[in-house]
Amino acid sequence: MASANTSWSEENFTCSICLDVFNSPVSTPCGHNFCRTCITTFWDGRIQYKCPVCNELFHTRPDLRVNTLLSEMVDQFRRSVLFRSSVRVKEQPCVEPGEVPCDVCTGTQLKAVKSCLVCFISYCQTHLEPHQRVTGLKRHLLVEPMDRLDHRMCKKHDRLLELFCQTEQVFVCLFCTVLDHKCHPVVPLKEEYEVKTAQLGKIESEVQQMIQERQRKIQEIKDTVERSKADADREIADGVQVLTALKRSIEKWQDDFNQTVKEKLKSTEKEAEYLIKELEQEIEDLTNRRSEVKQLSHTEDHLHFLQTFRSLKDPPPTRDWTTVEVHPPSYVGTLRRSLDQLEETLNMEIKKLCDAELKRVQQYEVDVTLDADTAHPRLILSEDGKQVHDGGVGKKLKDEPKRFTQHRRVLTRQSFSSGRFYFEVQVKDKTEWHLGVVRESINRKGGFMMLPKRGNWTIQLNKNKFVFKDNPAVPLPLRAELQKVGVFVDYDEGLVSFYDVEARVHIYSATGCTFSEPLYPILGPCLHDDGKNSAPLIISPVNQSN
Repeated sequence: MASANTSWSEENFTCSICLDVFNSPVSTPCGHNFCRTCITTFWDGRIQYKCPVCNELFHTRPDLRVNTLLSEMVDQFRRSVLFRSSVRVKEQPCVEPGEVPCDVCTGTQLKAVKSCLVCFISYCQTHLEPHQRVTGLKRHLLVEPMDRLDHRMCKKHDRLLELFCQTEQVFVCLFCTVLDHKCHPVVPLKEEYEVKTAQLGKIESEVQQMIQERQRKIQEIKDTVERSKADADREIADGVQVLTALKRSIEKWQDDFNQTVKEKLKSTEKEAEYLIKELEQEIEDLTNRRSEVKQLSHTEDHLHFLQTFRSLKDPPPTRDWTTVEVHPPSYVGTLRRSLDQLEETLNMEIKKLCDAELKRVQQYEVDVTLDADTAHPRLILSEDGKQVHDGGVGKKLKDEPKRFTQHRRVLTRQSFSSGRFYFEVQVKDKTEWHLGVVRESINRKGGFMMLPKRGNWTIQLNKNKFVFKDNPAVPLPLRAELQKVGVFVDYDEGLVSFYDVEARVHIYSATGCTFSEPLYPILGPCLHDDGKNSAPLIISPVNQSN
């Protein structure tokens, strides 16, 4: 067997087509050696067949034969290289997370030290050695290790993506700049890299700001949950306290009611017992008299008979029972009077709760002013936008799209699309008025029904009728002392509540409302009625000291 000179370099055993160590080497008639696959592929599809090294032309496709001697020498050379490689491998570090692995290593992959932009392969120090010694491989472009090298190549031209098209914001190769991107401004990747790197600071700052905003929002949500939990705990504690007190009151009134009924029954029973005893005594006396009479009827002693008859002819003293009756006790009104007392206590507790409830909703006070552009032409607004009354005659005003032209109404400048808000309106000295909240798209030009389904949540005083506007209208108890109305809206909960501020009493609440538009407070002073209803509606500041 021939022996290979192990001092020979890899260049002596390299195919000039693939620039790698021979694999199944064959010889051409001109004496040059190639890998069988390389030379076969080189000649496939060609009309003329020539040597890739000396360009000798063959008239017919040569019959290739395996170069046995060279094949044995290549095998021995490969074993020698593998042995040296195995020694070096032990000294080379294995790939760590985040590092580029060698694409040639089998089994345990080693860390790549270079990547070849011609071969599209990353090499460890051992497998890089042919690129440092073989002449053909030395011409390859080596760079610092890169992963996914195939992604760095132009799919169309099979060239390195080393330029950046600023027009289409894509990576291109040199061929792209001549063909598809001929008229586009193109810069080297490094130049675009430096531009984008300069922008990273701004991007990082913006991202950091977004992170901080979201962190603040998270904290805000957490704080809201904590406040809600505290509110819930407080509400439960208050509810337990009030309901426990009511339960004790109910139990007390139940005991008092039972005691009252029992005492009436006991009195009747006592009277009946006394009369029964008296009757029984009379019965006993009469029974004794009857026995004496019967005994006397059997005597034949005339003297004794006549002497005794004198004392028996008159009955023993008794009461006239024809007019005596036991009257059963009357319980009429007993339960009602007990419930009246309970109702009084309940009203006191409700008043306390309403006062506490009003104090809570007053914390959501908003400063609102009336919008003159929405006011009906007959309405007169104060300069500060806090008062409105009916002037009696219509003014010639600019036809604003948002102005009421039929109903004497006016909206505020401010609207609300979330959260909670509260405001108060003085209605003192007025016989008619209208107020509440409406949605933005309310009909302002023609007649309209003030109903929740039409986007209106309002209460109205019309002389002797006080109602929440609905279909049908909800009658509310007339309050002669009503001077100021508080309006509270919880947009997210769908709640609109009205309060008598001075009396600290809840008037009415519309629940389960659906709000899908901004809501506006609405005021309607109604007709002045020859001065009887000329007082203004006044948006008043909230006095929470109450």
